[in-house]
Amino acid sequence: MNPAILGLLCLVGMLVMIALRCPVALAMALTGLVGFGLIVAFEPAFALLEAGPFETLSNYSFSPIPMFLLMGVLASKARMSQELFNAARSLFGGWRGGMAIASVSACGAFSAISGSSVATAASMSRVALPEMRQHGYADSLATGTLAAGGTLGIIIPPSIALLLYALITEQSVGDMFIAGLLPGILGLVLYCSTIALLVYFYPHLARPGNVTGWKQKLLDTRGFLPFMLVFGLIIGGIYSGFFTPTEAAAIGAFITLIIALLRGVRWQGLKEAVSETLALSAMIFFMIVGAEIFGYFLSVSRISFFLVDLVGEWQLSPYAVLFAVLLLFVLLGCVMDSLAMLLLTVPVVMPLILNAGFDPVWFGIVAVITVELGLITPPVGMNVFVIKSVAPEVPIGHIYKGVFPFVLSDLVRLMLLIAFPVLALGLI
Repeated sequence: MNPAILGLLCLVGMLVMIALRCPVALAMALTGLVGFGLIVAFEPAFALLEAGPFETLSNYSFSPIPMFLLMGVLASKARMSQELFNAARSLFGGWRGGMAIASVSACGAFSAISGSSVATAASMSRVALPEMRQHGYADSLATGTLAAGGTLGIIIPPSIALLLYALITEQSVGDMFIAGLLPGILGLVLYCSTIALLVYFYPHLARPGNVTGWKQKLLDTRGFLPFMLVFGLIIGGIYSGFFTPTEAAAIGAFITLIIALLRGVRWQGLKEAVSETLALSAMIFFMIVGAEIFGYFLSVSRISFFLVDLVGEWQLSPYAVLFAVLLLFVLLGCVMDSLAMLLLTVPVVMPLILNAGFDPVWFGIVAVITVELGLITPPVGMNVFVIKSVAPEVPIGHIYKGVFPFVLSDLVRLMLLIAFPVLALGLI
């Protein structure tokens, strides 16, 4: 049988396994093992299974992942999210809908040292959601704001998703982080604008809070300083070439540890932070191992080349190819975890994107933002379920209703990035 046809059949089998709730990492590893064995031979396939995980997990390039995760966990343990929200609330809380704008702003700042959308949503929702509900905010606006604000963690550097994309496509991690900066800020601005429009046309969704004097505002903005320090060191060091991404991650984690200790985190809290980091890292590395084995299978099956030839025969325009790939991302994002989806799909579609003439760094930003939609769209919106776990009494339909305007906001951002690639590439 033609290797490409056999490869496509194996892909279908993998999707069936995922639909049957097999872990994505295991589904990718099994598909890679069986597919490689059928196309080449099972003896080298088992040799690959024996050596592949060690080679992957001992790769120095992946070492920033646990460091960036540890930064976010330590920030949560040190209750930095509470101080961050208080600072943002002091600035914007006097406006109608100001507390929602403060929540989104705090999510954006927390993303600067978290790197994880789920961690951002979980940390900020525990702090901001009770406050907004106590001040009369509609459940749909309060929960939708936090679910959407959490997605900023996947694009504002340092981002685990951007890091993984850079590693699996052999792009510069520093370039990916710098490219994500303006789109991340644009997302924050569009989210705040969305809240302002919602409360303007539907005043019942929120009410003005207490106005804070300028002197108090200046004092409260100290809550932003730790985040500005860590973010400035990481991005400034990478951008200037003074740090490698791995060194920047280690320095950021060390500074966050010092801040956590100064804020009263002790031995028990540190043990819990390390334990959570190890659990999250193990999950991500398991997916990376599965994706690595799956990648060997893709190479020998030549599926990507088959798809490139097929697109050439159909004579599709570059933008038709791009929109078809993004539509695939949106559909898969509705049923699959964002990181798993990137590891699964990017090796398959990357040759199509390069053949169409698109910049791989720019496409990485567009792809991650598209994947971001999957975090807040049914039926598997991870951030939505995080908010639901914090507020179990709020119907999940209300959360999705609150998220919908922010989905439209993300689509606007996506169109702007496609129309003006300089938004992603201008700082590189």
